[in-house]
Amino acid sequence: MSSHQEVAYTLDFAVRRRSGPKSQVVRESSQDSPIPRIARLMALAIRIDGLVREQTLPDYAAVARRGRVTRARMTQIMKLLHLAPDLQEELLFLPPSSRLTERHLRPIVRQVDWHEQRHRFQELTRRSRRSRGSD
Repeated sequence: MSSHQEVAYTLDFAVRRRSGPKSQVVRESSQDSPIPRIARLMALAIRIDGLVREQTLPDYAAVARRGRVTRARMTQIMKLLHLAPDLQEELLFLPPSSRLTERHLRPIVRQVDWHEQRHRFQELTRRSRRSRGSD
């Protein structure tokens, strides 16, 4: 007797709709959710990693196919797991007004040394607060 396990997950991606002569991309508005996008991406990376470790999903390439994103984009998202654990936690609990993006974090993620990551993250958030104050 084989056991069947069902896995349900929600991914947030663009949807193409045809309306008239041009097709348009419909995206969820960032105002629809009070949780910053980077926090949602961090949570997604943690969840996907857990599913792959449990062997519920075979690998990240399969996740990318199911989510209809490129393997490169999946790699960018999963690299958030290379951040120091305290930085990951900080991303998960960012205030709704945060403008921090995954792209901002790419140079930090490349750093292997967690001490250096923390230093760069502090610089990034300090700059972000200053620019927000000038709006």
